[in-house]
Amino acid sequence: MTTGAENEQDSQEHRATIPDEILTPSQLVTALQRERPRWIGEIIEAHGEVTAIVTPAHIIEVCALLKTSPATRFDFLADLCGVDRGPEEEPRFEVNYHLFSTTKHHRLRLKVLLQEDDLHVPTVTSLWRTANWHERETFDLFGVIFDGHPDLRRILLPDDWEGHALRKDFPLRGYEPYSLK
Repeated sequence: MTTGAENEQDSQEHRATIPDEILTPSQLVTALQRERPRWIGEIIEAHGEVTAIVTPAHIIEVCALLKTSPATRFDFLADLCGVDRGPEEEPRFEVNYHLFSTTKHHRLRLKVLLQEDDLHVPTVTSLWRTANWHERETFDLFGVIFDGHPDLRRILLPDDWEGHALRKDFPLRGYEPYSLK
């Protein structure tokens, strides 16, 4: 149960801003993390790329801000994909959002970590139409449920397919009737 103060803080978080003078993706997410620490956990910089770990509950707010802020303008969702880190890992699953700014020429990866027993994350189809197919593919192959998605159903595998084919615990030869005996 949330308190009145937490609700007020959540309401204020929807109005987060990023200063216009910031230039690099690393500086962008660091400023956002400083302003809204509940939105972004860890920031990872490796191989010239920046990845921000975002809490599932705040993925829409983070994406909306990064898309619309004059300092960022991440107007293109280049890819959205799932990852199964394996049954021995916890959190086991992740959803990666690869953002690109066609005007600022910045790239940024957002990563949402999901526990095996709670594979729900809000859809971002209201921000980028291309998310529709990417989220359906991630649902189909990994079983991630995108809450609020307008048409969440299988996109690659047959409707009667059992399981999710890219999970690391999926049998290599599949289940009947599609088994490759």
